[in-house]
Amino acid sequence: MRARDRWRRALLPRTGDWRRDLRTFAAGAGCGFLGGALFVAMVLWQFHWIVPPWTARQAVVRESADPGAMGIEAERPAATAGRAVVAAARSEPVAREAVVGPLPSSPAGLEDRNLLIPVEGVAPTDLTRQFSDARGGSRRHEAIDILAPRNTPVLAVEGGTIARLFFSKAGGTTVYQFDPSSEFCYYYAHLERYADGLREGQPVRRGQVIGYVGTSGNAPKTTPHLHFAIFRLTEAKRWWEGTPIDPYDVLR
Repeated sequence: MRARDRWRRALLPRTGDWRRDLRTFAAGAGCGFLGGALFVAMVLWQFHWIVPPWTARQAVVRESADPGAMGIEAERPAATAGRAVVAAARSEPVAREAVVGPLPSSPAGLEDRNLLIPVEGVAPTDLTRQFSDARGGSRRHEAIDILAPRNTPVLAVEGGTIARLFFSKAGGTTVYQFDPSSEFCYYYAHLERYADGLREGQPVRRGQVIGYVGTSGNAPKTTPHLHFAIFRLTEAKRWWEGTPIDPYDVLR
């Protein structure tokens, strides 16, 4: 008996028709392989070793709803109080005319409030205008970065209410504060940590410590700073939604 016939008799059902037996064997092997692959995929999904594409898309949508996504990916060189501080400089400057983004809202209603600079020990002359600087290609910065040593106290710019304590991949540890009239929201990002006992819904007073300068989120780890933004709330008064205002015009 030839080797091929011996192999066929050992592995295939003996119906007398070896071609039909071969097809039956192949169909059974195929079903077994698909079943095994499905089982392995279910195990990997259960332990979060693989992520279905629809789940990943939902995560991206949730992340993009956070204004913290407007945080910095890399810093430009910044000058404060006559000293140059290099913060992960961008490889190429981007012309402001080429940057696409919404125009800032007028700061009307904030000029006479004498808002406090939100980082302890920083003077108005230390600030630089950065609102229209490019971040991530075509996105504007729409904020001001205030450099300071790590753990420098971050202060509430005026009285109001803590609307939201939030952590995002871009902004890291953040605070959203509403002003007393709930017309404006102040956004403090890249904090090292919150002040002890800080909670959502808590009233705060002007100059109260609400957190500490850090590098959480996508901030360069060697350049502690506060990413501070102001936006005018919509009628819906959602903490993540509004028209940006250049903080430089208000804090100077």
